[in-house]
Amino acid sequence: MYRKILLAIDSEDDGEGKRALEEGVRLLDEDGELHLATIFDPGGAGFFPHVTAETPEDRENEVRERLSLLARKYLPMKYSASLHVVAGTPGEKLVALAANIGANLVILVSRGASSRWPMRRATVEYVAVNAPCAALILPALVKVPEETEDSR
Repeated sequence: MYRKILLAIDSEDDGEGKRALEEGVRLLDEDGELHLATIFDPGGAGFFPHVTAETPEDRENEVRERLSLLARKYLPMKYSASLHVVAGTPGEKLVALAANIGANLVILVSRGASSRWPMRRATVEYVAVNAPCAALILPALVKVPEETEDSR
């Protein structure tokens, strides 16, 4: 059992949030602390960085609200969690956050090499190698395509 667990969650992936929270609760000490983190890209308009459709603060608030919704949806009532929404490079920010809060375990869900997010695998590898504590990499849940009448 772990005293402080940092769950790295993509707030846009409901299944990933559920999976990470279930495992985090299972591994948490009775009086332990859960920390949920989402790292986001503050964005910009590329060639015109001064022209943005959304301010970094707006983006942060949007991400924080989605993370909060995941926590309310999947975290059992007797548990609470600290939310961390950080702008920047995911691997580096997760490692720094784990060190800052004194985490005993970092949990990530890996989408693997076939992911539509090629940087995701690099993030998982970076955290696994550089984390100041144990790192648990969970495989993503495999979505089985539903059978339709045409495929029968």
